[in-house]
Amino acid sequence: MNNIGSVAMSVLVLLLIASLYSWTIILGKISTFSRATRESKRFIREFRKATRLQEISALALKCKASPLAMVFEDVYESYKRQTGGSGPPRNLTPLERSAQTAASESITNLERRLTWLATIASVSPFVGLFGTVIGIMDSFLGLGTAGAATLRAVAPGIAEALITTAAGLFVAVPAVVAYNQFSARIRIFAAATDDFCRELLNSLEEIPVRSAQPARPPGSESRSESRPESLAGPLTGQAQGGR
Repeated sequence: MNNIGSVAMSVLVLLLIASLYSWTIILGKISTFSRATRESKRFIREFRKATRLQEISALALKCKASPLAMVFEDVYESYKRQTGGSGPPRNLTPLERSAQTAASESITNLERRLTWLATIASVSPFVGLFGTVIGIMDSFLGLGTAGAATLRAVAPGIAEALITTAAGLFVAVPAVVAYNQFSARIRIFAAATDDFCRELLNSLEEIPVRSAQPARPPGSESRSESRPESLAGPLTGQAQGGR
């Protein structure tokens, strides 16, 4: 290492900085995605068992890392602006726009800094190749200075070339693998978020249908209350309470 030239050393330092930054992103994304997955599973499970919108809203505050919770919070805010927190929504179009915007923002948050991984993965081999070219040039210069084709004349430059090439690949390969894996996870989150948007909007859309049903005899109401409510149950109950 003591015989490495200044250019090759600069290349290695630059690759080291890129490697440290890429691993910082990788470890941070692993933590972020693990937390988002865990909280999303918890949120959707409790969402389907909840009996009131207020319960779901309180749960969403505890699941900030979940993109599903972010979608629900935005849609619920739009719903409260329309209805005051109870009753069927007057217009589903603003709720659909809120859901689409929140879904897009949540996925964008998950994608943050991934472009740096892609950049490091694509640029690092070329930075290492630059060091390779410099090392080969040094080899030819050493060969010309020595005046004879000896191993002593070409070995330092060849060593620099091999070291910088290996360093560039060492930086690029983990970044490529991590970027591909994170991109696949983001596609899964995007699909789950779209599915949740449809499920939430369908539940809100069922409120006026169920609230418009004729009143049942007292005995049948008591029997229906003894059954577990579906997802639309709490929404229907709030619609009836708002009339």
